[in-house]
Formats: sequence, C-alpha cells, structure tokens
Amino acid sequence: MTPVRVLVVDDQEPFRKAATAVVDSMDGFVVVGSASDGEESVRAATDLRPGLVLMDVNLPGVDGLEATRRIRRLNPAPVVVLVSTYELSDVGEEALLCGASAYITKSEFESARLLQLWDGLLA
Repeated sequence: MTPVRVLVVDDQEPFRKAATAVVDSMDGFVVVGSASDGEESVRAATDLRPGLVLMDVNLPGVDGLEATRRIRRLNPAPVVVLVSTYELSDVGEEALLCGASAYITKSEFESARLLQLWDGLLA
C-alpha cells in the first residue's frame, strides 16, 4: 500500500515538529513537507501533491481557511484537516465552509485521533 503523503502547516515550529513526529509514528503515513504560512502551504501542496494536509487555522498572511480554499482547488485535491488551539465553536462556521474535511484541536492531536478521523473520511 502506498503511504498517505502528509503536508504539515503551522506557524509554530514546535507544533510542526510534534505533528511530524505523530505522523511519522503512524503506519501508512509519511510527512513529505511542511510550511509555516498560508502562501507557502499552497506552493508546497502544488509541488508535493500530498493526500492529506494538516492545516493550522491562524497563520500569518493568508490564513488557514483561505489557504484551504486554494488547496482544495488543486487536481487532485488533497484532504485538509484543520488544526487549531481553538474549539470549532470559537472559529465559527467559516471553518466548515472552506472545504476542510475535518477539524481537530491541538489538544486532541494524537495518532489515534488522526487515524480515527482518516478512517471516518474514507468510510
């Protein structure tokens, strides 16, 4: 089975490293790149063609919601999971309308939760 290619997007290097470690610990997933802002994430998604993008909501410049809209226009479009320190109710309904497939808080971000989301998206 070909591993799921993952792009990690977050403006905080410690979280990018932590998310990369979580993904690297999962069978069937491989981190192919990372980005620290929205513009960079769109370029990286275009160049690297990930199957899954883990996208922070609050990014400098182009925020994660707008970057998600742009990335979802790619062909083929990767699955985007929004990741934030905020609860979904704090971010608002725009997070549900930008094209992301799921939303997870950083406090919930772990391999078991990510696998659960991924399996749910494939079902």
